[in-house]
Amino acid sequence: MTAAHRFTPLQRVLHWSMALAIVAMLFIGVGMVSTIRPDYLTLVSIHKPLGLAILVLALVRLAVRLRVGTPGLPRDLPRPMKLAAQLSHYALYAAMIAMPLIGWGMVSAAAYPVQVLGVTLPAILPQNDGLHTLLWNAHRAIAFLFFALILVHIAAGLFHALVRRDGVFEAMSPVPTGGGVAEPAE
Repeated sequence: MTAAHRFTPLQRVLHWSMALAIVAMLFIGVGMVSTIRPDYLTLVSIHKPLGLAILVLALVRLAVRLRVGTPGLPRDLPRPMKLAAQLSHYALYAAMIAMPLIGWGMVSAAAYPVQVLGVTLPAILPQNDGLHTLLWNAHRAIAFLFFALILVHIAAGLFHALVRRDGVFEAMSPVPTGGGVAEPAE
């Protein structure tokens, strides 16, 4: 980890643009599974390319994170909270990468095309009804877990911003908030 007190501008742009895309994606997904109206096809036509965009952005974000590092957590943050922060970030990255891949695999197994900007992407799995059902169930279950993880992530951010005021939220805020500054990790 770096000794910087804030994430880089690129990291913050990636974080907040992905946050918007992921929240939109979750609501679009809920809309898709709860309607049989013609709106379903519109939602699907948004869901697939947005999922692929999230996958690409997640991979870019992970590469940037590995290359640049992250600001340190406050030294006085209890060890269990540091561990929870690390594990939750691993889980968030896993979900941001797994969800689009499982979705792509799911539509591939159903022999549905994935088109982005007029280009049909190759299937990543062979057509198989049983595999499609398995991946559909996995996609749905992980979506619920992902949503819960996002809620915990938001709660932790608010806890750091409003209760601890320790600079953790400030490190990722899109604009400086005038909050505290996290000390570099030891």
